[in-house]
Amino acid sequence: MGFKSVFTDKPLLKIDNIAVVCHDAGAANIIIANLLDTGRNDWRSYMQGPAEKLWNAAYPGIKLCDSLDSTLEGVDLLVTGTGWGSEIEHEARRLARLFGIHSVALIDHWVNYEERFVRDGRTVWPDEFWVTDDYAEEIAKRIFPGQAVLKVPNCYLDTQLELIAQMEKPDTPEILYVLEPTRSDWGRETLGEFQALDYFVSHLPQLQLPLDTVIRLRLHPSENHEKYDEWVAAHPTLNIKLDETFNITQSMGRSSWVAGCESFALVLALMAGRIVYCALPPWAPACRLPHQGLIHLRKQLLE
Repeated sequence: MGFKSVFTDKPLLKIDNIAVVCHDAGAANIIIANLLDTGRNDWRSYMQGPAEKLWNAAYPGIKLCDSLDSTLEGVDLLVTGTGWGSEIEHEARRLARLFGIHSVALIDHWVNYEERFVRDGRTVWPDEFWVTDDYAEEIAKRIFPGQAVLKVPNCYLDTQLELIAQMEKPDTPEILYVLEPTRSDWGRETLGEFQALDYFVSHLPQLQLPLDTVIRLRLHPSENHEKYDEWVAAHPTLNIKLDETFNITQSMGRSSWVAGCESFALVLALMAGRIVYCALPPWAPACRLPHQGLIHLRKQLLE
């Protein structure tokens, strides 16, 4: 195709033949929403994991390709996520470089930028890095100096905020706790996500929430449904319920408060006007979310 960059106002409308490869839900949500916003339905796509379910819901009429090779055949541009859950996005970028296909990778978060592009000690960067806000743009330009970084719209976020605003809060107040794998035990032989949860509930009295508040736990898309059953059973005096809704907008719309560690959902909650707590305990690494307004329990409780 012969272009050096797809830095345009509507890159997904300017390029004819586009392949999309995703696994994790974070980037897949944003990429799919931005694709839907174009009105096009001629994408070549390869999805696995949570992204496959999201894709089939958004594009039931577009059959997924059966391999990365067939996905990339004849395309001008590759768009991928940057998740941790599999190798397919990394491998797609490697193949794109091999085949001379311009590739972009959408970073949907604000942490672990370098690590997202390394597998088995091998680093494969895209031709361009796509981000969706000023914070991410600043981080990407610092981590990847001299590389092409483009801030693109986040149609997923816009839609989520609209849906949250439409929800009515229930009579019984709720706090939504957004779970996520921390991939570390912080030297304490217990998964970090359980340590954060323990720290959160041990300091609930200091939050001065109404006594009848429902604590609604929302699993990360990569987590097993039974992962927290024993933990919930060990806290019978708390009004804990698992969040069964498919879309987080419903559970967030019902909640007056939101808590978690470093999930994108905390940023969504801030933008939706919720009171948001970071539950990382004092012995865990500092929260890397750069956004203003987030209440860090370990700092608040020391004041």
